[in-house]
Amino acid sequence: MRTNFRKLGPAMIEFSTPDDGKELPINVVLKQAGISLTLWRKIKREGSIFINGLKSTDYRYLRPGDKVTLSWPVSCNITPYNNMLSLGYEDEYLIVVDKPAGILVHPTGTETNKTIANMVINYYRKQNTFLGFHPVHRLDRNTSGLVLIAKHPHIQHWFSADKSNFQRYYFAMVQGIPCPTIGSINLPIGRNSSSIIERQVRSDGQAAITHYKVVQRFNNASLLRISLDTGRTHQIRVHMAAIGCPIIGDDLYGQASPLISRQALHAYRIIFRHPRANLPVSVFSPLPQDMLQLISRYNLK
Repeated sequence: MRTNFRKLGPAMIEFSTPDDGKELPINVVLKQAGISLTLWRKIKREGSIFINGLKSTDYRYLRPGDKVTLSWPVSCNITPYNNMLSLGYEDEYLIVVDKPAGILVHPTGTETNKTIANMVINYYRKQNTFLGFHPVHRLDRNTSGLVLIAKHPHIQHWFSADKSNFQRYYFAMVQGIPCPTIGSINLPIGRNSSSIIERQVRSDGQAAITHYKVVQRFNNASLLRISLDTGRTHQIRVHMAAIGCPIIGDDLYGQASPLISRQALHAYRIIFRHPRANLPVSVFSPLPQDMLQLISRYNLK
């Protein structure tokens, strides 16, 4: 069973049910379209549902060949912040931002401006488009690299419903050389009960799997290529510290370094399956200058 989708606008989606002689429950079609239960409730409460061009209140079942149009109001309480964004990719559904270290992805209670979210909203406004901020994943403040952002909530939900639709790859400079030099870390991660920020390996934590490979060795340090099966908070930082190879410059799980002012961790590649074209998309970000300088200094040791 397959439906055909076509985006109409910032807060509208249209689809047609298969013309195969079968009635479909609306929840089946909504799942295919990536419409979350939260968004569906918003559509019913604040938006509109048209079936074959007529506004409808009876939408429990859809007939073969029905043309359905859903619309909903776009709301966003994020203040635009006028700052240059480095974009790795953009189309009508998605945007990939290359985030510098030192910037939050999303506003917090104490920091409501100058985040990637504020900059993205400002970018949309300059294009005369009114969109919300829907990150597919996040990076820590002091981790640099690629962040995948959906332009619409149903696209964000499509990714969150199936994490295998995108993969993330990182470079990290760590203390020591892991043994074995190619391996996986499968240790559950949970919040440190004495901290609201720090995470730790704990038996009652959430499953977390990190894969790594040493790509360059130095004197008591190594450059790793890392990929994730899961995306727990601080996952790479916690896992590398747990095997005795904390990330250089990580003052939370290791120690600060005079050679770099933050943890030496960079999200250098994202590969995702496009939610509409159903084709793989790969986006790359080169190592930032501070990590290149760090590598150069270790080469001289």
